[in-house]
Amino acid sequence: MTVKDLDFCIIDAHSHLWLRQEAVVEGQRIFQLSNGRSIFFGEERQMLPPFMVDGRNTAGVFLSNMDYARVSAAVVVQEFIDGLQNEYLAEVARGWPERFKVCGMCDYRRPGFLDDALCLIASGMYAGMAIPGHRLSRPLNDPEFMAMYARMERYGMFLSLCLHEDNHQIAEVEDIVASFPGLKIAIGHFGMVTTPGWLDQVRLARHDNVYVESGGITWLFNEEFYPFDGAVRTIRQAADEVGIGKLMWGSDYPRTITAITYRMSFDFILKSDLLDYDEKRLFLGGNASRFYGFEDIFIPHYVKNMSE
Repeated sequence: MTVKDLDFCIIDAHSHLWLRQEAVVEGQRIFQLSNGRSIFFGEERQMLPPFMVDGRNTAGVFLSNMDYARVSAAVVVQEFIDGLQNEYLAEVARGWPERFKVCGMCDYRRPGFLDDALCLIASGMYAGMAIPGHRLSRPLNDPEFMAMYARMERYGMFLSLCLHEDNHQIAEVEDIVASFPGLKIAIGHFGMVTTPGWLDQVRLARHDNVYVESGGITWLFNEEFYPFDGAVRTIRQAADEVGIGKLMWGSDYPRTITAITYRMSFDFILKSDLLDYDEKRLFLGGNASRFYGFEDIFIPHYVKNMSE
């Protein structure tokens, strides 16, 4: 199966947008340069594709990539390394409600974030809240977080949660799940697949309200590179553990498309024979449509390349 033959909706469960990247993480400043480059933990890195010369990672450019790749909709999460993007993401939610669901984020590293979180939740602009838990030292089930989850559950929001690869946060997530069974939780980065304890994170999806998304899987398998056979094998392995109905595709756009195109971030799955048609349909969009509540989505039409 190819992108040209696509007859079901594809939804990206893990992407990022920003107007300007500016942050301090672990005491080090992260900031954009030109030609898609940034200073990242003291090192110059290609943070964006080099054609994004002004460092602006906008919804307009992303939509162009989505339409070309025939991706119907996307979830926009947040990460500390980019800085808080709440204001811009609220604009994105207002401008393209049928294409994007966006997450709010607070500086959870500082005590007293709860007031800011409750304001974001009450605004109604954010479908979920994102927590880059792998960059936190405080427990994910401390009283401030638990109060935030309670309000999120009441408002029908989802939690986008990335965990540390050493899995010390698994018990904390189990406590959250037990306390808030109505709170939908998406575990990011496919449980940090390629690290030893990744299946322990995936097994959290045995709970009814927990799903796992694959944002960054091509980054984690970058040394293997396209067509990422090892990545597909881990998707098959995770499906055998928790069922394909609990797994969702995510790209980690735009960082992953410094190495590959946006279309390549999922067409290796379309072309694989390790998943059948129905499994691909669920993993690439069907599960995310149900989990995030996308409605009235469509498949962008195919446009022939100049090289065809």
